Amino acid sequence: MLNLQCPLPNSDYSTILLAHGGGGRLTQTLIEQIFLPAFGNSTLNQLHDGAILDLEKGRLAISTDSFVISPLFFPGGDIGSLAVHGTINDLAMCGAKPIALTASFILEEGLPITDLWRIVQSMSQAAQKVGVSIITGDTKVVERGKGDKIFINTTGLGRVPPTIQIAPKRAQPGDLVLISGQIANHGITILSLREGLTFETALESDSAPLHSLVAQILAVAGEQIHVLRDPTRGGVASALNEIAQQAKVGIRLVESAIPIHEEVRGACEMLGLDPFYVANEGKCLVIVAPEVAEIVLNTMRKDALGKEAAIIGEVCAEMPGKVTLRSRIGGMRIVEMLSGEQLPRIC
Repeated sequence: MLNLQCPLPNSDYSTILLAHGGGGRLTQTLIEQIFLPAFGNSTLNQLHDGAILDLEKGRLAISTDSFVISPLFFPGGDIGSLAVHGTINDLAMCGAKPIALTASFILEEGLPITDLWRIVQSMSQAAQKVGVSIITGDTKVVERGKGDKIFINTTGLGRVPPTIQIAPKRAQPGDLVLISGQIANHGITILSLREGLTFETALESDSAPLHSLVAQILAVAGEQIHVLRDPTRGGVASALNEIAQQAKVGIRLVESAIPIHEEVRGACEMLGLDPFYVANEGKCLVIVAPEVAEIVLNTMRKDALGKEAAIIGEVCAEMPGKVTLRSRIGGMRIVEMLSGEQLPRIC
């Protein structure tokens, strides 16, 4: 589809050269043939060293992230769309409406121009679907063997409504913990590609922008939504441990309530992985006051990205700073913060 929508421009070079990052004619060619056709807008087209935005009064959310995933292309996405989704989601977890992105590319000498073009087109389409512009950026090239094809760094800007107060420290005893859908799909999809694993059901990354889903639940619950968090690296377990430690509360989970694809569960058992520590790229943890939990849950389930949402636990005063899990057979265990790196280069 990308080939039909926007053909790859003619180029004298089939791969990235060091000169593409030298600031001269080839840099200009890369900008004019690859980046501007994909990202062009009135702000970026000025080709200034930065961007100037006229903002209304209010609070501004800023987030920055870097993406180094391997492989670059995977079922459900690629490094380009992931860079947009990941940055948008970081803003959404602040309760912010995204308004603009920046993007910087570190390219390795020898990267096929066709791969760069596919990634940039995917990134452009993801940004367009979200309704944001990429307003400034940068490109650098490193010698062959000094990188791994392409790394992307982004910064996101968003506007936060004046009444919204989203912060980990707002979790309090009595709050309920919700998850927007099945966990661990992204991490297991990436690992299966690396290891050559196949499953009866095709697994896909859950990479997706969560800003619209968040806006809907904020519209129905507002200030009674205390915490939002996307459980990326370190998974659900690490995200909830961070919240418990910052709010000085305990969090109790119920294993049977946590949605997980059977293929993912089986893969985790086969590989000796705990799905609670596996990365997600399109899931949202929501900690809310108990009186609005059902309203928030029903609102999430009406959205395609939240149709499998569930209440998975509660915040308590006991064991502050700890996350516990009631297993399917009724036992209790402490779910610690992830130690080490379970799956490197996952985002």
